[in-house]
Amino acid sequence: MPYRRTLADRLRRLIAAQGPICVAEYMAIANAHYYATRDPLGASGDFTTAPEISQMFGELVGLALADLWHRAGRPQGVRYVELGPGRGTLAADALRAMRAAGLEPKVHFVETSPVLRGAQAARVPEAEWHDDLSTLPDDGPVLAVANEFFDALPVRQIVATGSGWRERFVAVEGDRFVPAAGPPVPAAAIPLHVRDAPPGTVLETSPASLAYARLLARRIIMHGGAALIVDYGHDRLSAGETLQAVRLHEYADPWIEPGESDLTAHVDFDSLARAAAEAGAAVHGPVAQGDWLLRLGIDARREALARNAPERHESLGIATNRLVSPQQMGTLFRVLGLTAPAWPDPEGFS
Repeated sequence: MPYRRTLADRLRRLIAAQGPICVAEYMAIANAHYYATRDPLGASGDFTTAPEISQMFGELVGLALADLWHRAGRPQGVRYVELGPGRGTLAADALRAMRAAGLEPKVHFVETSPVLRGAQAARVPEAEWHDDLSTLPDDGPVLAVANEFFDALPVRQIVATGSGWRERFVAVEGDRFVPAAGPPVPAAAIPLHVRDAPPGTVLETSPASLAYARLLARRIIMHGGAALIVDYGHDRLSAGETLQAVRLHEYADPWIEPGESDLTAHVDFDSLARAAAEAGAAVHGPVAQGDWLLRLGIDARREALARNAPERHESLGIATNRLVSPQQMGTLFRVLGLTAPAWPDPEGFS
């Protein structure tokens, strides 16, 4: 049988040929391979997202967007756009709730994985697919959702040293990938509140995330609409390394077997909000996912589902607790809303 070169082998050859690569490039290459070659979701995969925990999550997303569309005057030509839609579970639940509320938007998915596109097509066959936001039709309002999308976008890691800040690169020692010192970063590029951090402090930034936030904001401003960004992270840029790998629902070493585990980092919601606001969007939040779901009525939805299926009463309670409890997803996960300036404020943020 011929030898099959792994992604790790290809990365070693790349680094041998051109020298160490930055963490952002390492993460981008690893995740591109990871998502292109598997369905990572569910009990048999590597992680589980909120839509896979309960239909209530997607239904409340759909109802929140439908409510906003109604209060905006029911504009025509609206599109539902989801970034990184996983298996299509959230979209299927959200679209079902939208239809019940009188909204039937055209559906567009931003997804590059052929494996996940197949799963999405089984659940939402009417969708159109895009590699990025640039090919979306340039007319009509957009109702966009990004659930656990931004956390998988590549981050730069900048490390404080005794003589300033340097970007972290990735080198090879033997067969192992290891962090290495990269080029210096000007002090002016470091936020004031962390500029004097002690040596060894890691600061993570994500230019790719800011670019997506600006594109979403501009698209919403141009033709109206809104976006909901749900992810785990922090409300203000802070020092600390959050890059992590997850495999089979357990933490793994991000420097071992790249492309075989999910690489993510905490989302900096403050920077996303500022990027969208600078582009002209109205910004709402971020707020805790638990508070947001409770304000949208997850308890009432749970009770309605339990009345129709009493045998599900316990499992619905467990799912609700997992989504809203501060000890589980309720506080770590945040929700950020963006709207066109002329659109009403979305529910759930105050």
